[in-house]
Amino acid sequence: MNKQFTPPWWALNPHIQTILPLIFKVARPTTFRQRQELDDGDFIDLDWLGSPQNGDPIMVIIHGLEGSADSHYARRMLVAAKAAKLCAVVHHHRGCSGEPNRLARSYHSGDTQDLHHTLEQLKHYYPESPLFAVGYSLGGNVLAKYQGEFQDKSLIDRAVVISAPLQLAACAEKLERGFSKIYQNFLLKKLRKKMRQKLRTPIIGKLMPISRWQLRKLRTFEAFDDKVTAPLHGFTGVADYYQRSSALPYLKKVCKPTLVIHAMDDPFMTAAVMPQAHELSANVSYEAHAFGGHVGFIAGGFPWKPKFYLEPRVLSFLQQGNL
Repeated sequence: MNKQFTPPWWALNPHIQTILPLIFKVARPTTFRQRQELDDGDFIDLDWLGSPQNGDPIMVIIHGLEGSADSHYARRMLVAAKAAKLCAVVHHHRGCSGEPNRLARSYHSGDTQDLHHTLEQLKHYYPESPLFAVGYSLGGNVLAKYQGEFQDKSLIDRAVVISAPLQLAACAEKLERGFSKIYQNFLLKKLRKKMRQKLRTPIIGKLMPISRWQLRKLRTFEAFDDKVTAPLHGFTGVADYYQRSSALPYLKKVCKPTLVIHAMDDPFMTAAVMPQAHELSANVSYEAHAFGGHVGFIAGGFPWKPKFYLEPRVLSFLQQGNL
């Protein structure tokens, strides 16, 4: 148990930790957008903070489910990077940059190929630049899985994984219980809206695995992933998707320095997502904090102007031995 993070008395509740950052977002620094065309006809949008020179470190930010560069954690990380004079780029998952993607498929918790494509492009144009990465929630699972899949061939020099659902089935089950259902309903509403847009598109609509009527009946992540995510991305069903996309089994294969941070009171998680020592490679550092909620980690300040643990911790780890 790492004892560096201690929340203020008014932020001990995990739901305050999770929800308050959504309400009091910091202003987003100015970024510029770069579109990457993909071989399958789709695209990925990158939002850049700064213009790196070859050799300058670059931090890649990977957002969570239905997040973007406007997510509260991405905004704060961009602000912190700007203050540290560190170039940063937000890798948007397909369809998350404010414009629908072009294909029936979208993104999912185990999709490491799109991230690898972005990293290959960065290495092509900035071959001498160290690449750092920080992934949040779903993006953290993608990042952890990428590190374990690519091992010593990973293009990322140092990585931080935050509030990642490393065991997807356990997290889906947790979100069906108690107050956690509020988060499930909030996110599923966004996902269903995107699917309705695709179903209304003449060409894409014919490729969708469900109808609008069937979509309305999907009220849990497990049901949505079984009827939409799995068939759209080549899985035989939800069990196959969760088993093959969960990053926990990959942590023992990680070859590049990687920090994983969880809060034990995370309303999206259960103890099943928290790795045991024997499940970690020697290159993985693990922090399990008693408090923090989901991508919260409010460390002080006032409820209307909170201060956070994550940004200085992330930069400290990423810049260690590199700058």
